[in-house]
Amino acid sequence: MGKKALITGITGQDGSYLTEFLLHKGYEVHGIIRRASTFNTKRIDHIYTDPHNTESRLFLHYGDLADSEQISNIIHRIHPDEVYHLGAQSHVRVSFDIPEYTGNVTGLGTTRLLEAIRRCGNDMKFYQASSSEMFGAAKPPQDEETVFEPRSPYACAKIYSYWMVRNYREGYGIFGSNGILFNHESPRRGETFVTRKITRAIASILAGKQQYLYLGNLDARRDWGYAPEYVEAMWRILQHDTPGDYVIGTGETHSVKEFLEEAFSYAGLDVEKHVRIDPKYFRPTEVEVLIADRSKAERELGWRPNITFGDLVKIMVDADLGEAGIQPIGAGFEIINKKFPERWWKVP
Repeated sequence: MGKKALITGITGQDGSYLTEFLLHKGYEVHGIIRRASTFNTKRIDHIYTDPHNTESRLFLHYGDLADSEQISNIIHRIHPDEVYHLGAQSHVRVSFDIPEYTGNVTGLGTTRLLEAIRRCGNDMKFYQASSSEMFGAAKPPQDEETVFEPRSPYACAKIYSYWMVRNYREGYGIFGSNGILFNHESPRRGETFVTRKITRAIASILAGKQQYLYLGNLDARRDWGYAPEYVEAMWRILQHDTPGDYVIGTGETHSVKEFLEEAFSYAGLDVEKHVRIDPKYFRPTEVEVLIADRSKAERELGWRPNITFGDLVKIMVDADLGEAGIQPIGAGFEIINKKFPERWWKVP
């Protein structure tokens, strides 16, 4: 039988891609989802099968990272080989509005999982989705030795989780690893994140449904990569002989303004005509520049990205045009087909 994996945040961008990747590898995959009055499984609907089907290898369980008993019961009942902890309140700007909730879910949720694993015998591998936001104001480029200088409640919560993983690794012998992933995007990115907000707005403008796109700080610079490549890095981290902490990124930085201009230019739109600045989207404290030094991941894991910044923009614009019923320009799909002729994910 193949390995068994448990994923928190399975319905998110990374969770959905990771699920497809692990199913492709022959895993049995279990995911934790929150109970809601409406379905929130859109990103995995195309791979979900009725659990009554004897061939099914994807199973969903109701749970909440704020509930220790639920988490402990799920871990004990499933007893997975690998746990990928991706669930969080992950929107940086929103974390300023709900700092206590962010700390509870994004921070303490990790401790609840680690403690459940410890009580089950320490024989599971644990992946913690750490974030480049933890580096905050630290001078770039940032690597595994860079001192954290957080600039948001989200980043503070992620740092708490990072150190809890290291403490459980060193104190209890748990195979716990931190993947410090820099920004990674895709057509499955949440609609409120700036890259997807831009590409969705382009589709809406071309469809005649929207005239203006309102944004905040255009000068912030990020290291942007392609999400499907990053979930493979997560898997590689847990396949390594020993646990550790790894920075995952492209090593390039681009501003929000550059992403905006690249996307609008590709779609044939004028930024000046359609983009407006709204101060409410600015953060109280900003992270100015993030650039990954992925040397350790490349050396120890053999991981390196294939999708460039320009590739990423085209892929996302084309996908949102298609989603809106508009004929895609096409270069984005050509890039995927050329660089991933045997890709394991089924939709962009």
